[in-house]
Amino acid sequence: MTRNELIAAMAAKADVSKEVAGRVLGMFMDTVMTEVAAGGEVVLIGFGKFSRAERQEREGRSPGTGEPIVIPAARKPKFTAGKDFKLKVSQPSESVAS
Repeated sequence: MTRNELIAAMAAKADVSKEVAGRVLGMFMDTVMTEVAAGGEVVLIGFGKFSRAERQEREGRSPGTGEPIVIPAARKPKFTAGKDFKLKVSQPSESVAS
C-alpha cells in the first residue's frame, strides 16, 4: 500500500476528504519522527512502539576486499509491533479483510 492508497483508505473509513486524511497522516508521521529523533518513544497500546535504537561502533569486513573496516556507531529508528497487531497479522488472510 502506498501513501496515497493509505490516505484514500483512511479518508473512506473516517468519512473525511483525502486532503484532511493526508494532513492528519502527515502530522502523525512528523510527530512520531520528532519524538523518536529526540530520544523519546511513541507507544500506541495494541498497535506498537516507535523508539530509537543505539548501535555501537563495531568491526566488520569489506565485502569487496575482505579487509577489516570500522562500522561507525549509529542511531536507528525501531518499531516493535504490539499484541493486537501481531494477532491480526497471524490470523488467516480471509478473516483479516474487514
